[in-house]
Amino acid sequence: MITGILVALPEELHTLTKSKIKQGDCLAVSENTLITLSGAGPKNATHAAQNLLSHGATQLISWGCAGALSPHLKAGHLLIPNCILAKDNTLLTTHQPWSQQVIELLDRSIKYDTSCLLESDTIISLAEDKARQYELTQATAVDMETAALARIANQAQIPFIAIRSIVDSAQLDLPEAINYAMNDAGGISISKLMLYLVRHPGNLPRLINTALCFNKASKTLKHLALQLPQITQTQWSLACQ
Repeated sequence: MITGILVALPEELHTLTKSKIKQGDCLAVSENTLITLSGAGPKNATHAAQNLLSHGATQLISWGCAGALSPHLKAGHLLIPNCILAKDNTLLTTHQPWSQQVIELLDRSIKYDTSCLLESDTIISLAEDKARQYELTQATAVDMETAALARIANQAQIPFIAIRSIVDSAQLDLPEAINYAMNDAGGISISKLMLYLVRHPGNLPRLINTALCFNKASKTLKHLALQLPQITQTQWSLACQ
């Protein structure tokens, strides 16, 4: 029994381990747990999920951050979705008993939600676009990797869950500097970021606010990472869903 955990970005990886992983590589953090760094987006996530399977993973976790679409979700809130709404409107169901086990391990101070997570292949930056997606889909949050992992898990007929901590609230416009400085793998080029801020210094307050929100999301994930041995100790079966 091996649990494979997919994280998209180095900053999300740091909530699980101090070890560094090259994009596309797998790291064994215990006898029964593998972590891979995928890079951002569904294409990268698909390759990474397949790589986890090739290394023996028998169940999968999508781990990291998400953006809120629902107004009631705030930075640091946790989403353990019961389903993923894919771009083609397919509904991908997570493993409910496994998700419930994670919920039971949460500290009472952590606020969580189990509503649907939306797939996107781009960052939804503007509050008005988040509101539009929420109205259209009723999904409470969005990310770019979980649906890809879910499709691979379904094809392999193995269980999967998602553990995603909210960074940006539905009311928050993400700073344009992030999109400008982001590379294809989802990493931030510091030189491009600084260049953008020199040209657009008005972006700095929003960038600082986003960093503070990310710290809240990371704190939630780090708390849950302490429970990783319990989260990964059981081999779940699709028959018990």
